[in-house]
Amino acid sequence: MRSNRCRRPLLVALTLALLPLSGPLAAQTPDHPSDNGAHYPSKTDLKTLTSAGSYLAARHASVERDAAAAATFYRSALRNDPKNNELLDRAFISSLADGGIDEAVKLAERILTIDKNNRVARLVVGVRDLKTKRYAAAQQNIAQSVRGPITDLVATLLGSWAAYGAGDVKGAVTAIDRLAGPEWYPIFKDLHSGMMLELAGRQKDAGARLERAYKLDDSALRVVEAHGRWLSRNKDAASALAVFEAFDKKLPRHPLVVDAINELKAGKKLPPLVDSAQAGAAEALYGIGASLTRRGGEDLALVYLQLALYLQPQHSLALLALGDLYESVKKPQMAITVYERVPANSPLKRNAQIQLATNLDSADRSEEAITLLKSVTAEDATDLDAIMALGNIERGRKKFADCAVTYTKGIDALRGDEKNTWVYHYFRGICEERSKQWAKAEVDMKKALELQPEQPHVLNYLGYSWIDQGINLDQAMQMIKRAVDQRPDDGYIVDSLGWAYYRIGNYEEAVKHLERAVDLKPEDPTINDHLGDAYWRVGRKLEARFQWTHARDLKPEPEELPKIEAKIANGLPDEPAPSSAEADKKKDNGKGG
Repeated sequence: MRSNRCRRPLLVALTLALLPLSGPLAAQTPDHPSDNGAHYPSKTDLKTLTSAGSYLAARHASVERDAAAAATFYRSALRNDPKNNELLDRAFISSLADGGIDEAVKLAERILTIDKNNRVARLVVGVRDLKTKRYAAAQQNIAQSVRGPITDLVATLLGSWAAYGAGDVKGAVTAIDRLAGPEWYPIFKDLHSGMMLELAGRQKDAGARLERAYKLDDSALRVVEAHGRWLSRNKDAASALAVFEAFDKKLPRHPLVVDAINELKAGKKLPPLVDSAQAGAAEALYGIGASLTRRGGEDLALVYLQLALYLQPQHSLALLALGDLYESVKKPQMAITVYERVPANSPLKRNAQIQLATNLDSADRSEEAITLLKSVTAEDATDLDAIMALGNIERGRKKFADCAVTYTKGIDALRGDEKNTWVYHYFRGICEERSKQWAKAEVDMKKALELQPEQPHVLNYLGYSWIDQGINLDQAMQMIKRAVDQRPDDGYIVDSLGWAYYRIGNYEEAVKHLERAVDLKPEDPTINDHLGDAYWRVGRKLEARFQWTHARDLKPEPEELPKIEAKIANGLPDEPAPSSAEADKKKDNGKGG
C-alpha cells in the first residue's frame, strides 16, 4: 500500500523522588478547551465548586496533561481546605510545571513551614533568591535541594552561580571542581567554571576550561559557542571561525552558528555566552533540562526549563526545548504558545515559526500554518526547512497539486550538499501521483531510487503503483519484496506485497500477507478492504463482507466509500477463466522468480 505518512526521526537514572508529578504535565487555561477537546469549568465556575469538585476537576486536568487547569483547580480546592497538605503539594507542583513560578514560590514557602526538608520547594525558593540577588539565601536553599546525580549537578551549578553573584569566584569554581559523579559531569563542570572565570576577568583560566570542555565534546552547541566566543575576544577571528565552521560541517546551517560566522566575518568580536549569575544559572537549568527531554525525563525537564525561563524569559533555546517537550507529549496548543514567545530578533525565530506552523497544523489550524510558512519562504526562497514543512502540511491535508509545486521549489533550492535530496523527489512524486500526474510521478520515483537505490518507502510506492496499474509486474514484485525485507513490520509495505499477489491472481498468498498487514495496521481502511477482496476470491465470502464492513466504518477516502458499499451489497464480479498459459504465468509470477 502506498502511504504518504512519513514522520521525523545516555538514559540517566532520575532520582528526584520528591517530585510526585501526578501524571505527565502540560499547560492550558480552564477557560479554553484542552488540546484533546476536554472542557473544564470556567474560572467563574470556581466560586461555586466545592473542594471535592475542584479536586476532581484538577485530577482530570492532570490526567489530560493540563498543568494550568490543574493548578487553578488545586488552588481553588486549597482555598476551601487550606490545611490540606496534599492539595498544597499538588497545587505547588502544578503551578511549577505550568511556569507560574511566582505562585509556586508562595506555595513553596508554605510547604517549608510544614516540611523544611522538601527538596523541590527548596530548589524553587533558591532560584527565586538567585533571581532577586539574595545570593546567601540562594546558596542555603539550593544546597538543601540535592538528591541524586541530576539534582547534585543542578544544585552545585546553581549554588556556584549564586556564589559567583556574591563575589566569591574562587569558592564558586572550587565547589564545581569538588563535585564528583558520572562520566557526563565534566563537560558541564568545565563549561560553567569557564564561563564564571571569563566573567570574572580571568581570561587565561577561562580559556583553559572552555578548551577542555570543547575537547570533551566538540559537537555540543553551547560548548562550541562559549569556546568560539572566547577565542574571538582573546585570540583571533580565524581561530574562532575554525571552531564554528567545524561545527557547521557536522550540523550544517544551525542558525546560532551561522549568525556567529557572519558576525566574525564582519570583523566583530562575540560577547560571552552569559553576562550575569542569573544568565549562568538559567544556562545550567536549560542545559540539563534540554538533555533530559531527549532521555525520557520529561517531567523533571519541564521543571528545569520553566525555572530557566523564570530566570531568563527570552532564552530562545530554552523556549524551543520547552516547545519541543510539549510536542513530545502531544500538546500542540501549549507548544504554539511557547513558540510565539521566541523573540523576533533571535536567530532562532525562523525555527520557532516553522515549529509553530507544524503545531498549528496539529491543532487543526492548517490554513494558518500554511499562511505562516508561505511568509517564511517568501522571505527566503531557499529555506529548505520551511519548504519541507510547508510541503508536508499540504501533503498531509491532501492539497496535492499545491505540495507538488512546493516540493519543486525545494528541488530548485537544493545546493548539492544535502544528504536526503531523494526525499524531495519521493514526496513530489506522491503529490503528483495523487493529483493524477502519473507520468511525472514515475519520473520522480525513479529519480528518488537513483539517489537512494534501496530506500524501502520508494521501492514500496513505485512497486505498488505499478502493481495497481497492472504494469511491470515482475519488477514491481521484486521491489516490494526488497522493501518488505527491510521493513517486515510495516503494515503498509506488507499490504503492498499482499496486494501484488492479489493483482497477479495468487489469492492464497495474498490472503497470507494481507492478514499480517491487518494485524500490523488494524485501523487502516484500505488494508481491510484489500483483505476483504482476497477473502472473496478464495471463497471466504462471509469474512470478506466483514472486512469490507470494517473498512467502511474506518472512514475510507470519499471516492472509495461507494466502491466498498457496492462490494458489501453485491460482492465481487466473477473473474473470467484464464487460459492455461495465463494460469502458468500466474504461478510463475507468484513464486517471485
